[in-house]
Amino acid sequence: MTELRTGFYWDESCFWHSGGNYAGMLPVGGLVQPMQGGLPESPETKRRLKNLIDVTGLSQELDMRGAEPASRTELERVHPASYLDAFKAASDAGGGELGRRTPFGPGGYEIAAQSAGLALTALRDVMRGEVLNAYALSRPPGHHCLPDWPNGFCLLANIAIAIRAAQAVEPGKRFVVLDWDVHHGNGTEAIFYDDPSVLTISLHQERNYPMDTGDFADRGEGDGTGFNLNIPLPPGTGHDGYLYAFDALIVRTIRDFAPDAIIVACGFDAAANDPLGRMLATAETFRAMTERVMSLAQILCDGKLLMVHEGGYSETYVPFCGHAVLAEMAGSAIAAPDPFKETFEQRQPSAAFDAFIRAEIDSMAAEL
Repeated sequence: MTELRTGFYWDESCFWHSGGNYAGMLPVGGLVQPMQGGLPESPETKRRLKNLIDVTGLSQELDMRGAEPASRTELERVHPASYLDAFKAASDAGGGELGRRTPFGPGGYEIAAQSAGLALTALRDVMRGEVLNAYALSRPPGHHCLPDWPNGFCLLANIAIAIRAAQAVEPGKRFVVLDWDVHHGNGTEAIFYDDPSVLTISLHQERNYPMDTGDFADRGEGDGTGFNLNIPLPPGTGHDGYLYAFDALIVRTIRDFAPDAIIVACGFDAAANDPLGRMLATAETFRAMTERVMSLAQILCDGKLLMVHEGGYSETYVPFCGHAVLAEMAGSAIAAPDPFKETFEQRQPSAAFDAFIRAEIDSMAAEL
């Protein structure tokens, strides 16, 4: 019998998603001058990750797979027909922007459906036991997208679409969505806020984006009360703070829930040089969190684990963070040494600030 490997799901078309006329986070116009590169959500972070695993040879140790785009039926389990119709019409007409900071060009609808299809197919294969675990290189990302309002570069709710597809095949399956993107996973939270079959956990920089969501006090509603956990951390938390939060809050919450699979909204924008975050995480932070979540998955759900790529805007550093995660998932000895290791270790918080972070985390743990 062939030994199972880590599945890596990608599609070239996802690199072709194009944004609108932006200069960083600002629409061009008035006193905002156009700039090369435009919107921070560019294809280069994902493309360079794919290139790096090819160059190091790691991709040869992965099960490289594609996927069909998510179908209209699959999309409608999360998004209303009115939104999908408006999105498709604008896409066919050459592109536009339907929400906040979610511009798209011609064919944007089809590319977003392809991105969702990567996550959906990866989760399906994990649940069937066709791969050891899986990584979906989805683009555009999805964790900010509400059912009828896209925002934060996210046009379709990739992870939610994947979960609803899995539950359509196997009703009653329970999933954890662990979001370690630097921004609050407001879309995923909203979709499952009253659903006890999905535990949503968001580990994020407080008051980054969106600035009005992500509070620790927001625990779900109705039947979903207690099945949402936000862990807002202060800017500058750093490597040790992330792992302390993981061990003090995340491990026990996931253990108590006992899921059938764990899905990670895998953003790399908590990295130390990311232009949209201030959290000082490193490639080693992401590797260590991956190691921890793999151990949980092995104990609780026979290793069923899926990473779905979300944010991360440092074109130089995202590839090394992603490589560290994938090598850990695959149990590979192939390494891509972190070129920023020495610099970022010197930038880690002081002992006094670490103590402050731990006290903040302990206060949250005491309220669970």
